[in-house]
Amino acid sequence: MNDAVPVPVASPHMLAEIEGSIGWMTFNKPERRNAVSLDMWEAIPEILHRFESDPSVRVIVLTGAGDKAFVSGADISQFEKARASDESNAHYDRISEHASKALAECGKPTIAMIRGYCIGGGLAIAIGCDLRIATAESKFGIPAARLGLGYGAPGVKKLVGLVGPSYTKEIFFTARHFSAIEAQTMGLINRVVPDAELEDYTRRYCATIAENAPKTMNTLKRTVAEVLRGHEADWGLCDRLVKECFASEDYTEGRRAFMEKRRPIFRGV
Repeated sequence: MNDAVPVPVASPHMLAEIEGSIGWMTFNKPERRNAVSLDMWEAIPEILHRFESDPSVRVIVLTGAGDKAFVSGADISQFEKARASDESNAHYDRISEHASKALAECGKPTIAMIRGYCIGGGLAIAIGCDLRIATAESKFGIPAARLGLGYGAPGVKKLVGLVGPSYTKEIFFTARHFSAIEAQTMGLINRVVPDAELEDYTRRYCATIAENAPKTMNTLKRTVAEVLRGHEADWGLCDRLVKECFASEDYTEGRRAFMEKRRPIFRGV
């Protein structure tokens, strides 16, 4: 990331950089395979807010430091202190849920760029992104059944929505590691690429997305979220978002560019 501009982050275990139209969020604990600790959960909303408030950032990429893992799960070494009582456990859950909510509600496209292990909480973070691109050597799984952990309904619902009930049960019942090809077959990830090509492929993917109209993508994200709410969906909101697209300067630019046979230059307004 030669031209990346660092963004200050409170946790030393999280890195944030802006490189052109890409906001990079990196889980930075390679010595523990980027296992997520409380300070890392706390930093996620902070970083996302910074990226969302910068109009130059069109796509947000989440990745892990080193070549061993995206995120290998929660940092269990912290559990004796951070999750040893009902009170501390509730505090931990509030922080992690706030981070998950911030990722789910992020208005810009998010991509998990996965190399190595993507396990437990790491998989929860990955499926909280809009898209997932992984190397052929990546491994996926949720080991809750090997730890005696209960898994909350919101996380289960998100996984069911992505891969369906049968694959969700298989992931939990077996608690095993699934290959990238298996994960792609399930619908858990979008693309599988050779390890050496991961960053370049992701950058090209981001460039393709960044050329498109931000309002259209935000409308699509929010509409999909409403569709998934079923009978509780706010269809009025969906209609308003579509009308805002038609009333935008970007829609005018898109029409003109089409007629003039040139690439449009969208500004998100």
